[in-house]
Amino acid sequence: MNKTPPFWFQKQGITAFSLSPFSFIYGKIAGYLMSRPPDVHSQYPVVCVGNLIVGGSGKTPTVIALSKIARKLGYQPGFLSRGYGGRISATTLVLSQIHTARDVGDEPLILARYGPTVIGVNRRHSLELLQQQSVDLVIMDDGFQDSSLQKDFSLIVVDARRGVGNGYCIPSGPIRADMKKQLSMATAILRVGQGSGADLVVQMAKRMEKPVISAIIKPDDFKQYSGIKVLAYSGIADPVKFYQSLEASGADIQERYSFNDHHSFSSEECSDLIARSQKNQLILVTTEKDAIRLSGIGPLQEKLLKESNVLSVSLHFQNPKQVKSMLQYVINFENS
Repeated sequence: MNKTPPFWFQKQGITAFSLSPFSFIYGKIAGYLMSRPPDVHSQYPVVCVGNLIVGGSGKTPTVIALSKIARKLGYQPGFLSRGYGGRISATTLVLSQIHTARDVGDEPLILARYGPTVIGVNRRHSLELLQQQSVDLVIMDDGFQDSSLQKDFSLIVVDARRGVGNGYCIPSGPIRADMKKQLSMATAILRVGQGSGADLVVQMAKRMEKPVISAIIKPDDFKQYSGIKVLAYSGIADPVKFYQSLEASGADIQERYSFNDHHSFSSEECSDLIARSQKNQLILVTTEKDAIRLSGIGPLQEKLLKESNVLSVSLHFQNPKQVKSMLQYVINFENS
């Protein structure tokens, strides 16, 4: 099961309704805190990739896709992250040859493959360290609701299937702050995938004259698992997205196991997954984030990683020229 309560992504019911007064207060306070003037400013343009809700929406693949476009434009992007799920809270330059996911979190380790990545709870210190790494563009993985750092472009990612759940703020639902306040502070909206879950957000954004762009996440090696019977396991915010991508690659998923987001696999869990796959003659398949978390933390985790296939996916913009133009405009404007 995910850490997020199941009723957050179900039709509004008695539990959500009973908590709604607290949600109203929470949303207004969170929205107010978002609107405070920033006290940290970057010498380089800052692009923030965030979302409206708690949980996954495709932020990290979006960050990577933007960084690839930036490099094609001749820029050297670097990444800022809080390092959620890691035990290091101090400002740290992520080094894949030294750090594990238990140290810095899984997402920063993935981002470090694409450019300098700094984690830390102090945005000022993190920015200062990143600006020492020969970068000329800062891309934030999350942090939209954090008002401390000035953002030049805020791209809000919305999953087209999950949308904003039941439409309530925390604790009744998954929304992080008052919706209107969040959308008013967004530069553009990115709808990822297929479905009607994001329709409300898109309608509100269009009324505010915010640009809405679209993208899909798809496997890098399409039909890689065609006809193959697999045991799929994951510890991500939205495991359904992983299973759908795996099925799009042709896999016949016989068994699936979903753990908490950013889950740290125990030795017993690793042994159990290996035994189940061997007993039923199934191929083990997991996500890039889960593979990162299995690396360097124990012999059974390493064994599970060695015996598992990793499904790699990428985000593809429906209109990459539009995104390129938007990114170029932001960089040129801030550098002028």
